[in-house]
Amino acid sequence: MSPPGSFSPRPLPVAIALAVTLAGVAAMFAGGVLAEHLGFGLRAQIALGTVLLAAPALGALVLRPPAWQAAAGRRLPGRTLALSGLLGAALWVGSIGLMELQSAVWPPDPKYLEMFRSIHRALAPSGPLDALVSVAVIAVLPGLCEELVVRGLLLPSLAATALGPVAAVVFSAALFAAMHGDSYRFAFTFVVGFVFGALRLRTGSLWPPVVAHVGLNTLTFLIAPLVDDPGQAHTPQPVLGLACLLAGAAVAWPLLRALRPSVDSPGSAA
Repeated sequence: MSPPGSFSPRPLPVAIALAVTLAGVAAMFAGGVLAEHLGFGLRAQIALGTVLLAAPALGALVLRPPAWQAAAGRRLPGRTLALSGLLGAALWVGSIGLMELQSAVWPPDPKYLEMFRSIHRALAPSGPLDALVSVAVIAVLPGLCEELVVRGLLLPSLAATALGPVAAVVFSAALFAAMHGDSYRFAFTFVVGFVFGALRLRTGSLWPPVVAHVGLNTLTFLIAPLVDDPGQAHTPQPVLGLACLLAGAAVAWPLLRALRPSVDSPGSAA
């Protein structure tokens, strides 16, 4: 998947990396339940859970400062980060297609759709500043915290073992999908996690998947409410889905192949 030396040395021993990751996932779910019980708003619930996910990882980095260098990886030029943002947009287009195709063979439950619509209604901004807050909670925080845990600590720790980079990406992508707690969107989150993992190893840096993650989530937040009509029942559109999936893949694949250390300046460790 990546040439030798294209990913950072492992930040932590595998057992510790797994323990830190699972502790963060447990804290995330517990924090969400607690925040809801205390009557926090939806944005506060999401923000608290996301921060708690990263808390054990941050604690491990504080206790072992050299691990941060391996977790963050190389510094990369702005061109690489810009291409990573384009990759996130291509993944968003492809994800729309994947979900449309899935809905054609596995129609979503109406209650499931209404749950998502209620989330979008709760997050709907009342003004520009409120929109920035929502983007920070929905896109920036997950982009930073989820990537730090899964692609910053866990993935490079696994990839530097006999498990190898491909199996490490698959395992981390499966855990990434599972920790979202949504069986209907498992395939979508697994594919996204796989691409983010490949991007992390190819570039040797945490920041490209962070940028791609933030871009994908921002587009989802901004565009999904505009194309969804709550007054209409969901009708699968497999032809449109296939077109979006192919278009997204046609852009994402060459971008992912281009995003590798050999096309970037060497840089220094972050």
